[in-house]
Amino acid sequence: MFRIRIQSVEEYKLVVLVRDDVKMTKGKIAAQTGHAAVNCALSIKKRDPDAYDKWTLNGQPIIVLKIGSEMELFEFKAVADAQGINNSVVSDAGKTQVEPGTITCIGIGPAASAVIDKITGELKML
Repeated sequence: MFRIRIQSVEEYKLVVLVRDDVKMTKGKIAAQTGHAAVNCALSIKKRDPDAYDKWTLNGQPIIVLKIGSEMELFEFKAVADAQGINNSVVSDAGKTQVEPGTITCIGIGPAASAVIDKITGELKML
């Protein structure tokens, strides 16, 4: 009889914080969060392949939360930077709904869920 040993993997996730003060349609928000997620995934795959693998083995969870302003977005970025957590700020090209250069969201991670929750755990879902 064969025994299969399943190795548990620490939970990893990617969180995208979307500015609630920028008026965007659902489709625009989806596109912006997609940019943040792809940027973070490509960055972490190069920078920390082990973190990328853990996130992938967890099913690549992406959580979208809301924040109230650009200033708040950069406060979260400063915390992520200080803790060495991968992140990506998305600046829109301005071809559709918002002015060029508008900061719409930030992706944080992928990183251990426990680490990200300490930073974003109090935020509400979009």
